[in-house]
Amino acid sequence: MASPSRSGVFDAASDSRLEQFCESISFDRRLYEVDIEGSSAHAEMLAVQGLISGKECDQILEALAAIRVELDEDTLPMRTELEDVHMHVEQALIDRLGDVGRKLHTARSRNDQVSTDFRLWIRGQLDLVDGLLADLQRAFLGRCEGDFDVVLPAYTHLQRAQPVLASHYWLAYIEKLARDRQRIADCRSRVNICSLGVAAVAGTSMDIDRKLTAEKLGFDDVTRNSLDTSSDRDFVVEAAFVLTMIAQHLSGWSEEWILWSTEEFGFLKIPHAFCTGSSIMPQKVNPDVLELTRGKTARVVGNLQTLLVLIKGLPLAYNRDLQEDKPPLFDSFDTVIACLQLAIPIVSGSTLQRDRIASRLEHGYLDATTLMEYLMKKGLPQRTAHHLVGSLVGEAMKRKIPLSEMPLDAMIEAGVSVDNSIFDVLGTANAVRAYVSFGSSAPEQVRQQMQYWKTLLS
Repeated sequence: MASPSRSGVFDAASDSRLEQFCESISFDRRLYEVDIEGSSAHAEMLAVQGLISGKECDQILEALAAIRVELDEDTLPMRTELEDVHMHVEQALIDRLGDVGRKLHTARSRNDQVSTDFRLWIRGQLDLVDGLLADLQRAFLGRCEGDFDVVLPAYTHLQRAQPVLASHYWLAYIEKLARDRQRIADCRSRVNICSLGVAAVAGTSMDIDRKLTAEKLGFDDVTRNSLDTSSDRDFVVEAAFVLTMIAQHLSGWSEEWILWSTEEFGFLKIPHAFCTGSSIMPQKVNPDVLELTRGKTARVVGNLQTLLVLIKGLPLAYNRDLQEDKPPLFDSFDTVIACLQLAIPIVSGSTLQRDRIASRLEHGYLDATTLMEYLMKKGLPQRTAHHLVGSLVGEAMKRKIPLSEMPLDAMIEAGVSVDNSIFDVLGTANAVRAYVSFGSSAPEQVRQQMQYWKTLLS
């Protein structure tokens, strides 16, 4: 049976090799739910406009519901000559209803149909990802209270820099995920515009109501230019970019926790339920989920580049190249969703190794910057205080002691005019308590941020 897309203009049947080359049912089958949703709304609009009768509309809706069940149960045969999921649904409708089924495509092209279906599918997937991001934020927030008394070294250049509360670390990831959610919301606003009704490229002479269809499908508005709509895949690329940023954040988090779980750091124990072993080394507990999250980010980045290259030279309006937009975006959504689903229990179930962290916390002179600022409050210029503290750190390194154990007379001898109050800012705990700026790791600031996120995520 020929595809409904082949009109009477053709004087030969399609070559089987063309059918294999052009088919997309092998990957776009997953759009069947939104295709039936869009087709149902289109039929209802046609009936309201008098382009089909109410009885015909009811027949179409009933048949589409039955086809949906067959697709749910995977009992509808897939045929390459029907090319894609849209033609499969339409042909199944025609097989059941004959000419009534043939009326569904009134004032509609596969061009606007595919665009609408993809928008509906992406909208649903963005909502799913947003929910998972919120759950991951809650997982980090859930750690904050229990880990509040733990002080960790913060790093720059992967060198110990200043002390921060562990909760400050967890809040940092909540902020990153919040930006991801903002990008999702922004992207969703452009995805949620209805393409249906622009037909192939120029619109239609049929008296349709595009806004009614959009309303039935939950879209915020309709697209305004048929030429642009037919060719537009900005919403696909933008969704791929949003997913790439999420993957990048997950990759950075994975890298950090991989390092923290090593014997060399010893900060963190990852739940064994999310680790694997070695085929030859019996002692190994490997953080493979985190490593694969880091690795799968490469695929998500690659998918974004694929889409950018796909559209870079396309003229207005629709070109068949755009069929290839689905596999990379499908893969990006699948990959990011899988990573998020595992990240949530890993964050919730991991354990900070408090004794190990505390045993080395005074290493690295994390309180040096706070000492410098103490001297600045005493009237020294920043550069002068910076140089003096560097000299003190050098002397402490020679003595193999932390700054908090440097004798007062040794500090005075080094040119620092101080008294015993200097010891109020030395040591990591004192350094953390010395912070006062908004957004810092000051305990009170961290408490305020925790409350802010509790309110926002409740």
